[in-house]
Amino acid sequence: MTLIKSISGIRGTIGGKPGSALTPPDVVKFTAAYSAWLRRKHPGTERMTVVVGRDARISGVIVDNLVCATLASSGIDVVNIGLAATPTVEMAVIWEKAQGGIILTASHNPAQWNALKLLNSDGEFLSAADSETLLQMADKDDFDFAKVDDLGHITHNDTYTDRHIEAVCSHPLVDVEAIYRAGFKVVVDAVCSVGGLAIPKLLNTLGVQTVALHCEPTGLFPHNPEPLPEHLSELSATVVAEQADCGIAVDPDVDRLALVCEDGTMFGEEYTLVAVADYVLSQRQGNTASNLSSSRALRDVTEQYGGQYFASAVGEVNVVAQMKACRAVVGGEGNGGVIMPDLHYGRDALIGAALFLSHLAHKKVSCAALRATYPPYFISKNKVALSADIDLAALLRKAKDAYKAYRITDIDGVRVDFDLEKRWVHLRSSNTEPIIRIYAEAPTPEEADALAEEVRCLINS
Repeated sequence: MTLIKSISGIRGTIGGKPGSALTPPDVVKFTAAYSAWLRRKHPGTERMTVVVGRDARISGVIVDNLVCATLASSGIDVVNIGLAATPTVEMAVIWEKAQGGIILTASHNPAQWNALKLLNSDGEFLSAADSETLLQMADKDDFDFAKVDDLGHITHNDTYTDRHIEAVCSHPLVDVEAIYRAGFKVVVDAVCSVGGLAIPKLLNTLGVQTVALHCEPTGLFPHNPEPLPEHLSELSATVVAEQADCGIAVDPDVDRLALVCEDGTMFGEEYTLVAVADYVLSQRQGNTASNLSSSRALRDVTEQYGGQYFASAVGEVNVVAQMKACRAVVGGEGNGGVIMPDLHYGRDALIGAALFLSHLAHKKVSCAALRATYPPYFISKNKVALSADIDLAALLRKAKDAYKAYRITDIDGVRVDFDLEKRWVHLRSSNTEPIIRIYAEAPTPEEADALAEEVRCLINS
């Protein structure tokens, strides 16, 4: 069993012994610690409010009940928005003027996982410093719960998905008229989670003919929920069979967007952000940002428009901090996560889909033809199990020493850039799984795989 505590929240498998997985005592402990952290963060605030939403995974109801009851027992009012995408919860925190939010989702992880993603009053993930403070408070396990007259109230509000869709359709760069005139047909794979409630409704609002695939939010994932090419064969086949213009796949909490071209080929999750940024930069001059494990294609496109590209450590909170620092007009992560700061500072598949379709409508080309206009890079994404006896610091030192002749960035693991060859490799521990990730990018798949294998052999030697 697994329990991971990081800037991506408290994530673990369901069942097992307390302290070794996401068990009921662990859910209560970390929710109580979050409540105590909020008290420290907002001294003097008499009544505080926290927004709670969840994806559709089958453990969600149990975790939801535990979280809401613990918050209320801590004297905090709860606005429970039920089944909702991660970006919807983030926006609801702002609209409710709440002090925080908790999203109950393990994102791309399989069904046996769940998590508490913790938000601040800006609807953004906690910083590394705030996360560390909260974890220290959880370790002390010294909480002061409310007396009966001071218990929090739990209310329910299921209108926020509609409000989110309205905000997306009202965004100045979402060209509703152009999308409507284009007469798009799109197949949607929502992996039987909350994307099935949001994405088809958004597309219908935009006048898009929608073919729903796995859009009932049962939480019974029909395939691995991470929207990677090897998991999207059914979507690919359906796009071709339906003669659709493209396919859309989202993960269980709808912060990642993957696209399939009309011929069934993958647009490439790395190129979701690249395409959206291309459109945004054609309308607005400015900078962009993504994390160190994202394709350099974003840098290339940004520089074509005269902007500057900036890289951050992996993790949405790090990308957001970099975007604010460089005043990026668009940014995100290469896993299909698009962040539009004038909507909100969070990865959002809804705004990503609407901006992509606006781009496609303006270009008046097929999805595959649009993909062919971008720099041809290929990423090899690899995982190595992280055992208890692995000395990660020593592995990183070995990598830095082996590639000391090249440009090294060590703000998050070790990234090596071979600039003249337009290749890079990034070695780091995961925030969401007990693994080491080895990502490599090059102009051909063979070069990328060979570079990743070279690093794998290095760390195994």
